[in-house]
Amino acid sequence: MQRRTFHLAALTLLAQQAGLSLAQETYPARPLKIIVPYPAGGVVDVQTRAMTQGLAAELGQAVVVEARPGANGNIATEAVARAPADGYTLLVSAPFLINNPMIETNLRWAPKDFVPVARFSMSPSFMCVPAASPAKTVREYVEMARRAKPMLQFGDPGPGTTQTMSVEILKSTAGIELEAVTYKGAPPIALDLMSNTFSMSVLPSSVAFPHVKSGKLRALATTSAVRSAQLPDVPTMAEAGYPDVTVISWYGLHAPANTPAAVLRKLEAAIKAAMQKPEAQTRLVSAGGEAAYLGSEEFNRFLASDTQMWERINRTLRK
Repeated sequence: MQRRTFHLAALTLLAQQAGLSLAQETYPARPLKIIVPYPAGGVVDVQTRAMTQGLAAELGQAVVVEARPGANGNIATEAVARAPADGYTLLVSAPFLINNPMIETNLRWAPKDFVPVARFSMSPSFMCVPAASPAKTVREYVEMARRAKPMLQFGDPGPGTTQTMSVEILKSTAGIELEAVTYKGAPPIALDLMSNTFSMSVLPSSVAFPHVKSGKLRALATTSAVRSAQLPDVPTMAEAGYPDVTVISWYGLHAPANTPAAVLRKLEAAIKAAMQKPEAQTRLVSAGGEAAYLGSEEFNRFLASDTQMWERINRTLRK
């Protein structure tokens, strides 16, 4: 009886392993869902959709992009952390994944709940003012903010975003005070900035470009380390005299921890192939970004370096 029980247990284990292996070999057998923690139509959503067209073709399955904004990215992040670790529900990650645990308490997720799949793009941001603003440079805006009573307001997409952190670094290094007007995402900020609801905002490139080119907003500087090819006359923050305000947004995919390695490898390879195609790169540029693929291991090293940078920034802001 014991031998028979042992044989049955062994057969059950082999069947489970075979089923798991088959599931991994046939992955994906159904559509994938990629959850974006920001509003539809915003920079993260637009660049994600630019990437997923090629990803769907590589995987041979539909890829559904679902915008789930709110709570500075935490609603979407918690949902993916609790999803099955099977490769069918993925999170679009950005610097909030690093920064939120440093500045927020009582999060219902932690970085250890995720594993990096790949980085697919990077995107500059621009410090913008209304076209009618008297400020033509960053220094002029700083002087205007110093003299303003009551203090000037700025459009704020939420704590932990690279755009908000750029403003916080500027406030700290320039010695100015600004009042935040908080929104859920950048598109509505741009609309209110054009109507002079507040004095300034740092906007992601995909949101800033059309309004700057139409003349409705003025870009004073980019937070990137180099000038944008699409707005070459706009200086960097370093060129404008504020080198500490050099903050770059990146976007990638993370999966729930314990996702099978074979599934992660297939996703990584598919993203790499998708991002190598000229049409995907063109779509990203038109969405205000640039293809910046990193595989899982390189992405993990990049995240470690980025974490150190944000730790330094947060220490500076707490002083």
